[in-house]
Amino acid sequence: MKLINVCKSKIHRATITECDVDYVGSITVDQNLMDAVGIIDGELVHVWNVNNGDRLETYAIPAEPGSGVICLNGAAAHKCNIGDKVIITAFCITDEPVQRQIVLVDNENRITSTV
Repeated sequence: MKLINVCKSKIHRATITECDVDYVGSITVDQNLMDAVGIIDGELVHVWNVNNGDRLETYAIPAEPGSGVICLNGAAAHKCNIGDKVIITAFCITDEPVQRQIVLVDNENRITSTV
């Protein structure tokens, strides 16, 4: 059995709506977006800032469904500005094929299409 690390979830070009350096950590993501791509509360995610090229790892926590919230918390809040575009991805380790779940969003973090 050969295990590989593959992309399972991707929220493409979400807009940062908040930055909270005083929060303990994580990225807060609209629950609807998390559900659409199969990211669960506390799951490790990679966040890639399209505006400045910064990349970081943290864990996802849900925001109110339909709120459009994408908020980097704690030290990660220094890696972005409100309005920056980010790609949020999650990976899994498996020996089986994985059907990636990808959503594209508009400037208000509403799903415009799935890939």
